[in-house]
Amino acid sequence: MNKRRFGSSARGARVGKNVKRIPDRQIDSSDIPEMSDAQLRAMRRVGRPTLGDVARQLIAIRIDPQVLEDLRNEAKRRDIGYQTLIHDILTKHAKKKTA
Repeated sequence: MNKRRFGSSARGARVGKNVKRIPDRQIDSSDIPEMSDAQLRAMRRVGRPTLGDVARQLIAIRIDPQVLEDLRNEAKRRDIGYQTLIHDILTKHAKKKTA
């Protein structure tokens, strides 16, 4: 089975046809001013924040395409992400089993 690759994630894929590759050592950064202490203090991490005290663990599972489509449709109807819906379903089921 071939994985589908997208432009932003394909290894070695060219960003654009007209992009000229320049080695880092050839880039002149002498005109870029140093960041001030205030700027450094104001910097914040980008990306998805952790949900709760512990970051969620990334796993890979195989799901029947029709089941996944149904989950995505239900998540869209609820206006939440489909992975959040799957997490909620699994959490609810796990709590039933332990109760």
